[in-house]
Amino acid sequence: MPWLQIKVQTSPDHAEQYEDLLLAAGCAAVTYQDSEDQPIFEPDLGTTPLWNNTTVTGLFAAEHNLEETLNLLNESQAEIFGNTDTVPAFRSEILEDKDWEREWMSHYHPMQFGENFWVCPSWCEVPDPQAVNLMLDPGLAFGTGTHPTTALCLEWLASQDLKDQQVVDYGCGSGILGIAALRLGAESVAGVDIDPQALQATQDNLARNQLGANRLPVYFPDAVPELEVDCLVANILAGPLKQLAPTLAGLLKPGGKLLLSGLLHSQGEEVSEHYSQWFDMEPAASKEEWIRLTGTKR
Repeated sequence: MPWLQIKVQTSPDHAEQYEDLLLAAGCAAVTYQDSEDQPIFEPDLGTTPLWNNTTVTGLFAAEHNLEETLNLLNESQAEIFGNTDTVPAFRSEILEDKDWEREWMSHYHPMQFGENFWVCPSWCEVPDPQAVNLMLDPGLAFGTGTHPTTALCLEWLASQDLKDQQVVDYGCGSGILGIAALRLGAESVAGVDIDPQALQATQDNLARNQLGANRLPVYFPDAVPELEVDCLVANILAGPLKQLAPTLAGLLKPGGKLLLSGLLHSQGEEVSEHYSQWFDMEPAASKEEWIRLTGTKR
């Protein structure tokens, strides 16, 4: 069954009003999209900022009368905003019918990191059965390997000798980095995150990879036990990484390896200098506009 889409470009101040208009007109779902490729990298905690030019889209069932629906939206818009010469126009289009689950799945494929490590969606054939393979499906928690920060972390992990090491994955998200560490020889990993969905996703992906839950216990930050591990990875954001520096340093033993990511080029020098209180920091590695920092605890 085809669908109808009705879109309007607006400012963040009016996005919710347009969402309400589309819902009142009977749409099945509303989405927000960036109209001008404006990145929002590190919003304040507890906020959900929108782009300066936001496209609000309503998805309608095909049986909706498009002309009547547009007339209703225009009348409602005029009542709210007054002069219709100064308000944005609604745009409509027919969305072809597809198998949306298969369409979504087609965007994900096996990815190689280093010489012998692959991340594979569960519906794909493993490219190299003799390699180290991590099975992971996209979900609600961050981390599939497609983002440059995750790729930077996986490339570094694949280059390390993790055999029999104890690791902390701080800000574990989907669990991809912690599970990768286990697949690459780590003895155990502790996963830490503030989001309960992330902790659940980590456990689900652990089971998908047929690894025992006792090898990757998960914790909220205030419940992490006393640890002194060989390696710590944290793919978060610059602000939290700076705030967490004493905590992360306290989890590593002398000589332990530190990996930080989720950082833009412009943030690297400041964060590296901050961590140099405890670590001998190495030059940053980069991918697109993102970087990875590594260091060794003194």
